[in-house]
Amino acid sequence: METMLFLPELLLILLALICFFASLGRPRTGFLQGAVMVFSTLALLASAVTFNQAGRLFYDAYQIDMLSQLFKMILCAGLVLVAWAGPGLRGIEQRLRPEYYFFLTLSTLGLVMLSSAVELVTIFLALEISSYALFVAIPFRQPQHSREQYEAGIKYVLFGAAASGLSLFGMSYIFGLSGTTYLAQLGPLLPELIASQPLAVPGMVLLLCGFFYKLALFPMHFWTPDVYQGAANETAGFVATLPKLGAVILLLRLVSLAGVDITQLTWVLGILAVLSMTVGNLAALVQNDIKRLLAYSSIAHAGYMLLGILAGNPLGQAGAIYYALGYLLMNLACFFVLYHLSGDSRNLSLDDLKGLYRRSPLLAFTLAAGAFSLAGIPPTIGFTGKFVVFTAAFQQGFHGLVVLGLVNAAISIFFYLKIVRAAYLSAEEGGETLSLGFGTRLLGYVLILAIVLLGVLPQGFLALAKAAVAIL
Repeated sequence: METMLFLPELLLILLALICFFASLGRPRTGFLQGAVMVFSTLALLASAVTFNQAGRLFYDAYQIDMLSQLFKMILCAGLVLVAWAGPGLRGIEQRLRPEYYFFLTLSTLGLVMLSSAVELVTIFLALEISSYALFVAIPFRQPQHSREQYEAGIKYVLFGAAASGLSLFGMSYIFGLSGTTYLAQLGPLLPELIASQPLAVPGMVLLLCGFFYKLALFPMHFWTPDVYQGAANETAGFVATLPKLGAVILLLRLVSLAGVDITQLTWVLGILAVLSMTVGNLAALVQNDIKRLLAYSSIAHAGYMLLGILAGNPLGQAGAIYYALGYLLMNLACFFVLYHLSGDSRNLSLDDLKGLYRRSPLLAFTLAAGAFSLAGIPPTIGFTGKFVVFTAAFQQGFHGLVVLGLVNAAISIFFYLKIVRAAYLSAEEGGETLSLGFGTRLLGYVLILAIVLLGVLPQGFLALAKAAVAIL
């Protein structure tokens, strides 16, 4: 029975071993891509089968519940989509492709373990497994004219090390005040500690820094534009999506421990959410490089997600999960287009999108669907996600935060529409027609349908997410 509860993790460990031993030979990239997609799908199915089951493993440090299994399903689906979106790994050096899949699988395994970790040391170890794999994978890129991939790798390591140190420091405060590292024991103690102990609020904020780093939330966002720009398009697509899901589930678990009342911690997190939205959107306004633009926009979206988590009610918590799922789909849609448009793996600017609707109507429409959704234009998942988190925050009395969020959402429409305008309204021919394989075209249709259908019919997933957050 316990083996079944741990089956998704076992399947990912087996996949990592396959990729590791494959790296000793010269396997075809298509074989590795197929293996990643098959084993990730099996892990997704294993998580779905155990969705209604509950249990604790490893001396109660590892908890299987509906919330953890829901995130595992999304993470495994995300790995399938990332592998599917980058056939051939054109942006990665030939000799490093098996290692690339190995480290991507290892990072996903760390995030999956983060979903179930309910003890501070276990949380820290899972966070590090996820981060260390990306430290190695980010510099994997075809040689470019500059050495920006190495700069990106170094920045990700340095900021990651700083975030880990701050998290560990915060954990020491929380352990010192409460005498426990288990979230189940910390839950009843934390609201009283926050109200009575001056060190509890800085302790919690420092503890959360590691997850702010994963989420690219202000002030742990400085690595984002340079890492997106320096990493290969495939790697940036992974870094921009899956690690944020790991951060969201831990923020949900940790912030819910503090209770739903408005406290000093709530104010601190509210200010960080507003700063993140504002800094991200204002900086994105002046970007011409598309990956840098998406990087700054990700900082703003981290603020929107934190708004839902802060609301603390079931609608806000379910809305944060829904928004994270939507962010994965709409961001992957953009990186999917960048990968197929950039044949030599170079970074693209807005000028490179000119004439895209003539060269590939499907890629242009996929990019438009992703950009419209990121902007929050109906009937996409981005619009419904913003509507849900803003409604939840308004119900909790965070009226000022909601107004600032709406102002930021309005600002962001400008730079997302610049992407669509470049793809559709340019009079230039824009080069040769792009030929897409069957699998690529199918993924384009899947992403467009998912972005629209989940936006129009969110009830099913929101009900699932509300059932999952009921255990918090």
